[in-house]
Amino acid sequence: MIFTRQQLEELEDKLLAPYGIRSKDTKGRGHPEDEPDYRTVFQRDRDRILHTTAFRRLEYKTQVFINYEGDYYRTRLTHTLEVAQIGRSVARALGANEDLVETICLAHDLGHPPFGHSGERQLSRLMIDHGGFDHNRHSFRIVTKLENRYPEFDGLNLTWEVLEGIVKHETEYDISDAKDFDPSLRGHLEAQIANAADELAYTAHDLDDGLRSGLITPDQLSGISLWEVINESIGRRRTDQLDDLTRHRLIRRLIGIEVTDLIQSIDRMIRRSNVRGVEELQKLPYNVVGFSEDMHRRNRELKDFLFTNLYNHFRVVRMSVKAEKIIQSLYEAFINEPAILPSQFQKSIDEIGLEETVCYYIAGMTDRYAVDEYQKLFDPTTLP
Repeated sequence: MIFTRQQLEELEDKLLAPYGIRSKDTKGRGHPEDEPDYRTVFQRDRDRILHTTAFRRLEYKTQVFINYEGDYYRTRLTHTLEVAQIGRSVARALGANEDLVETICLAHDLGHPPFGHSGERQLSRLMIDHGGFDHNRHSFRIVTKLENRYPEFDGLNLTWEVLEGIVKHETEYDISDAKDFDPSLRGHLEAQIANAADELAYTAHDLDDGLRSGLITPDQLSGISLWEVINESIGRRRTDQLDDLTRHRLIRRLIGIEVTDLIQSIDRMIRRSNVRGVEELQKLPYNVVGFSEDMHRRNRELKDFLFTNLYNHFRVVRMSVKAEKIIQSLYEAFINEPAILPSQFQKSIDEIGLEETVCYYIAGMTDRYAVDEYQKLFDPTTLP
């Protein structure tokens, strides 16, 4: 049996909740196109994102640990895939559009520069007199301008709903591009789910990677409420050794407990708000997606612990300092001598300016490419 796009749209009508966005109700694309016979518009958008250069580069961009520190730590790519999996699970349970959630999740980190948040902070500082730098804004720029794959238009020509989800990805946003997406409206349910899935995923897998690396230990986590809950749930005692299998069980349990709480909390909020449609939900004075008060408090405690003991661990900070030096050195070298930029970027200077050209070039680098460029420019023994 073959399912056409029209039949898939009919299935959405039957399966989605009233506040879930139907693909047939899309506000469309900036440039009209004939749609596929066997994919919805959001499925097409998802596939376009998967085939971008920016998406492939996520494999070699930092989450917490630099890519070459180990083969098992999360990268931006594995983080993105975990966010998409969690997002789909939550969307399915609540009657939201899974394909739209997945598409937003897959696109949400496309604009991250090399070296994670330390790289973003440094680029933002360097660009402070030229509009700053924000990875959410840059993700939007990538899918609307920088990815050149079609002769008819710049970017990917994604649907309105996907672009709105990228712009309004954060719970509280202040992105200039939102002016075209009615800043008075909150993100639709699918955008809110993508945001929560992102937060849930990075907290769980940063804990996992921190334990795997030995930068944090089970003893340090003693007394952290969520840690105690998941240990008790699998019958692990404080004195038991934490082997790989047990660590996997604990992280699975953590994600499972948080996903369950998130789904139930969202359901309560939607019922309490009594919304019956997409725009009605977006006009609410609050987001409907979030953890229960108890889980929010427990999560805050765990995130504070990770901030103090993992993100500020001396090994992580040392790498951050190196990353900031690399990015600053590259930026200053390209600004002072634009002739050393690759030729395709030199062509952009007259159009968008030198500073933005350099910023976009650096933001598109992977960790290892940035290190290679640094060595080529500043190590006399490395060929240019």
